[in-house]
Amino acid sequence: MRKKKDARSISRDGQEAIRLRAVKAVLGGMKKTDTAKHFGVHRGTVQRWMKEYREGGKRALKKKKQGRPQGKKIDQKQAKMISRLITDKTPDQLKLPFMLWTREAVRELVHDRTSVSVSLPTVGRWLKEWGFTPQKPVRRAFEQDPAAVQRWLDEEYPAIRKAAKKEGAQIHWGDEMGMRSDHQTGTSYGLRGKTPVIPGTGKRFSCHMVSTVTNRGMLRFMIFKERFKADVFVRFLRRLIKSSKRKVYLIVDGHPVHKSGKVKKWVEKNKKDVRLFYLPSYSPELNPDEFLNQDVKSNAVGRRRAESQSELMADVRGYLRSTQKQPGIVRTYFHAPSVKYAMN
Repeated sequence: MRKKKDARSISRDGQEAIRLRAVKAVLGGMKKTDTAKHFGVHRGTVQRWMKEYREGGKRALKKKKQGRPQGKKIDQKQAKMISRLITDKTPDQLKLPFMLWTREAVRELVHDRTSVSVSLPTVGRWLKEWGFTPQKPVRRAFEQDPAAVQRWLDEEYPAIRKAAKKEGAQIHWGDEMGMRSDHQTGTSYGLRGKTPVIPGTGKRFSCHMVSTVTNRGMLRFMIFKERFKADVFVRFLRRLIKSSKRKVYLIVDGHPVHKSGKVKKWVEKNKKDVRLFYLPSYSPELNPDEFLNQDVKSNAVGRRRAESQSELMADVRGYLRSTQKQPGIVRTYFHAPSVKYAMN
């Protein structure tokens, strides 16, 4: 059998050729274990080459200068500039061949902006010193207008809060969502190589929920079967103002139902009891009620298999009623960094 060897013992030109050929073989369908045997390297080496290729393409497989990187270190001004770019931009916006800020992407950014070449461990150390940690990115729509979001945070919401205080109104954050019987969340332990099988009905059914939360821990909700339309939203608004001892300031997104003529006409007719306000477009991360939605999907829908629509609705209703009795839990929906502005 061909003896495996450390890839570092091969010349730099040879390493590059092997890397490119090995990656091509894996992409062509060869198993990583077989590829490692064929090229006489360790399987872990092939895995590393594939990771480098996925993160940086063929460019990441080019021969690299061996030994301790030479050249000056970056100064404090350059470090601040690099940190600002990582915070404010994505790699593709800076014409770099990466989607995420990996150590490889930051190393290339440093070289591109300062002509300084450093090792990956050095980049990792710098990132730690600058306060960066590896995190799962949050999706943000391309259509979102950053200027509109900033206006909301700096001007519009503070004005709403001030008006609510003047009128003695209570600010509610609202949203709606659909729930399906085949939604699943979480993981289950099983033997290695044997995926656990969770029994459940093959039927598909769904229900819907509209809800509001306040930063004082109040939760209001309505579960329904039909599609979310203006009639449904008006029905919920009637319930909401009836259950409230104070005027309601309700903040929602720009869903067509929220802005429909029927809803606007009803709100105008009941303006002594309720006012509607709209979040910036494509900005769900600004709405604390989104965290209630996630909670319900994870803990009321995804962890227990309902066998019918009525059972699904009962499960969700029971979970929400339990949550209503625990205002401390509701207040935690306002603790996420993106919605902390709404805590006061």
